[in-house]
Amino acid sequence: MSEIGLYSLRFALVVCGLGIAAGTYAGLQRRPEWTRVAERSVHVVFGFLSLAMFALFYALAVNDFSLAYVAHHSARSMALSYRLGALWGGQAGSLLLWAWLLTAYGSAAVWASRNSNRNLMPWVAVCLLANTGFFLVLVNFANVPFERLPFSEVVSDGNGLNPLLQHPVMLIHPVMLYMGFTGFAVPFSFAVAALITGELGTTWFRTTRRWSLIAWLALGAGIVLGGHWAYEVLGWGGYWAWDPVENASLMPWLAATAYLHSVMIQEKRGMLKTWNVVLVGLTYAMCLFGTFLTRSGIVQSVHAFTDSGWFKPIFLTYVIVMVVGFYAAVIYRRKELGSRNKLASVVSREASFVLNNWVFMVLLAVVFGFTMLPVFSESISGQRLTLGPKFYNVVTGPLALLLLLLTGVAPLIAWRRASTASLRRHFTKPAVLGVATSAVLAVVFWNQIGYWSIGCWGLSAFVVATIFQEYWQAVSARMRGKNESAVAALAALLSKNQRRYGGYIVHLGAVIMLLGISGAVFNVEKLENMSPGDSTQLDEYRLQYLTAVPIESQHYGGATARIALFNEDQPLAVMAPEKRVYWLEQQPSSIPSIYSTWLEDVYVILTAVESDGSATIKIYRNPLVNWIWIGSIIFAVGGVAILWPQPAPAGGQRAA
Repeated sequence: MSEIGLYSLRFALVVCGLGIAAGTYAGLQRRPEWTRVAERSVHVVFGFLSLAMFALFYALAVNDFSLAYVAHHSARSMALSYRLGALWGGQAGSLLLWAWLLTAYGSAAVWASRNSNRNLMPWVAVCLLANTGFFLVLVNFANVPFERLPFSEVVSDGNGLNPLLQHPVMLIHPVMLYMGFTGFAVPFSFAVAALITGELGTTWFRTTRRWSLIAWLALGAGIVLGGHWAYEVLGWGGYWAWDPVENASLMPWLAATAYLHSVMIQEKRGMLKTWNVVLVGLTYAMCLFGTFLTRSGIVQSVHAFTDSGWFKPIFLTYVIVMVVGFYAAVIYRRKELGSRNKLASVVSREASFVLNNWVFMVLLAVVFGFTMLPVFSESISGQRLTLGPKFYNVVTGPLALLLLLLTGVAPLIAWRRASTASLRRHFTKPAVLGVATSAVLAVVFWNQIGYWSIGCWGLSAFVVATIFQEYWQAVSARMRGKNESAVAALAALLSKNQRRYGGYIVHLGAVIMLLGISGAVFNVEKLENMSPGDSTQLDEYRLQYLTAVPIESQHYGGATARIALFNEDQPLAVMAPEKRVYWLEQQPSSIPSIYSTWLEDVYVILTAVESDGSATIKIYRNPLVNWIWIGSIIFAVGGVAILWPQPAPAGGQRAA
């Protein structure tokens, strides 16, 4: 089966090259029959890559340790789900997954446009195949997933997957991230086609709107899942550490979020044509750069793949060529990308969206600069300077508050120019509620919390009020005008204006997530050495250390502490944090025990067990942390509401 996978990769590369040639010929000579050849090449490459994926899955499932990849990343003792998940646990397998997802998106996009965008499609196919071709070169010649070990080196069991990655979330988190990264290849390819053909109107971004949203939601889901994994597995009490690999996924998400907002200005007012093309290119460039960052070894991270000397120049050259080529085309088309309409007023929806975009760009620049500081400083001074989370938080905190303010303001301001009466009607009550909330918090928690938390809660109250006000006014109007029930009116709003009212749900989810993050200001932690029977108090919680029992496992050893948790004298749970050492990897790991309510978590880590039976435990009280996960679910629901298929109007075409 492995030979089938290997030759599938070989044939995929050949077909990819033929498809690029066919698409280029079709685009230059306006030959529609050759356009079909290029499009079919995308489907065929997807088929070959699907066969290669199946072959590697099969090798992992049956423990074919004659393959170097299986021997290095899987083991007989692993559950089948984790053996299959090992496909993206190493360099070669993750690159194969990247290529497969890219062609899956490409094949679906080509099929969706089989009867439209005929002038764009040859170049769309060429761009998709060119990107796929690079990854096919890697998995065919540089990092082959089907490489066989010499007969003398074949082992009866493999090294196994990194123990930290053997977690249910890690079966989903990498796939979601890759779905986000690769999904942006579709709008990027259509933008390239528009630049080549000069068809720079609204067609290219209307065609790719849903693809952009799908990729954006997938990337956002991957980021949140990664935070949840870190919180449950890494045992440090947090969910986001501004790690370079975390930042690698955040940067394209920031660029994509800016694009999804600014593209509405082009659609409504015919403005920002150049800027939107620039943002599409920037988003995909950040996807490629993030992939390079996690695989090149230029930054150190618990998430990163092993450094491979050959990888840096090859992949960096690829990124540079793609970026330079794209922006050279933008410069060449700069006159056609000019906008006739100008900004009419600074008090308008388009002005607020422009400000929104610039805040996102400053955030992106900060994250990029701080992430790459070790590389830049080493190249200049020979020393690697790094910045901790505190520096990120100090700089990004005010920017996050400004974005939160714009989340409430921007959707409610009129296009072109907002009148004083309109502003008063829309914002008086929400503004009063926001100010009152901040004032109450400032009084209640005087000198206990800083400006950020007070501002976050006040602005969140303002944004939530604007959202509910919009829903209330629209539902009430339909109930009066169409004699509908509240439920029917709400359903009609979501079905007839999905982007607006689904977008409000997305904003609500983002607000709740920020409130969850703001709860960190009330975090409490305590380190305690306790003998059996000892108790310690953390606010109203009492924790009593009962005993520690050894862990007897084939692959790791350690201890499990049993700790009774009480609220005052009311028993709540028996917590069981673990301290492990994995024999094969010689890797220590702290598995926390978490008691959760909707208001807070009690998070307990076992740091050491002494020979006399005493244990050192670290206890965190993390208020509102679960609001982050709840908000992310609401965020995803809003995204699904926007993407939900909308019936075409009678006698008309479905909206793009």
